[in-house]
Amino acid sequence: MEFKTGNGWRCCYDPETGLYTAEIGGGINHDLYEINKEIYDLVDAPDTEWPVGLIHRGGRHLYMTVNDRCGPPYTVILDTDYKKLCPWAKTVTTGEVWDEDMTDAAVEVFASEANNREQRRAKKAEREKKQ
Repeated sequence: MEFKTGNGWRCCYDPETGLYTAEIGGGINHDLYEINKEIYDLVDAPDTEWPVGLIHRGGRHLYMTVNDRCGPPYTVILDTDYKKLCPWAKTVTTGEVWDEDMTDAAVEVFASEANNREQRRAKKAEREKKQ
């Protein structure tokens, strides 16, 4: 695996799978993303002012854990395959984990999670078939 690291972020390219992934933060405030080669190539370019914003805006959000003292800690698992996609990441689940229905609703409502809609809808259809 190949890594790029900066202040508050780390990106990974896995040549075996061809996947590009990233993390923002770490520990109890941590986000994981699937990114593309373009973002990976740009994060450490000299003219990139805010790599965290580039990852956040352009990546597909996979996992989020929040413990910011603005409320109780919580974790949102947007893609249940996040451990397969980011085996290198050291995640720490904090507080309650949102259930599938709440996560599905958040993905449908928040524009920032639009990249997850197709994946979440497919997983929801699979769950409903099994019932």
